[in-house]
Amino acid sequence: LGHAVWCARRLLDPKEPFAVILPDDVIAAEKPCLQQMVEAYEELGGSGSMVAAMEVPADKVSSYGVLDVDKDMGNTVSAKGMVEKPAPGTEPSNLAVIGRYILDPSVMKNLHTMKTGAGGEIQLTDAIADEIGTERGVYGYRFKGQRFDCGSKAGFLQATISFGLSRDDLRGELQEFIDALSAERTAAQ
Repeated sequence: LGHAVWCARRLLDPKEPFAVILPDDVIAAEKPCLQQMVEAYEELGGSGSMVAAMEVPADKVSSYGVLDVDKDMGNTVSAKGMVEKPAPGTEPSNLAVIGRYILDPSVMKNLHTMKTGAGGEIQLTDAIADEIGTERGVYGYRFKGQRFDCGSKAGFLQATISFGLSRDDLRGELQEFIDALSAERTAAQ
């Protein structure tokens, strides 16, 4: 991910923060997650970097970038550390980074060093973590909404069903199908 973001450097203003949205993290929310983050970012003075964050179960923590929280301010936390895919038992918290970022342009300079991290890859998490302790800082934002991991087949199907059931024009027919399928499976058992 770090290398992919670095490849977009020519498209960005080197003096302005920029957003990164990972398409496999689909978030259903009344107010879009990135909009929530922009508002929180502006409340903090519009400086530093901010990542979307959510608590995840202990057995899933090693699959994420994880924040080491310095100060918890409710929906927003300041980070004193960040670890990409920590080994089980070494994670600093269960507050995982989810695919929405508002990044200070200095992150691009950090990516330019091309240091490899977890998995021998250039990690965006490492470039963001390099900003911790600077005057700009790094923040996590606990967004309001439901996240679907569409990087997995089950997550993609869950998102599809959830979004289908939320639509007035699809809900009835989809619910009938789900009910019929469930009845068939129950009868077969």
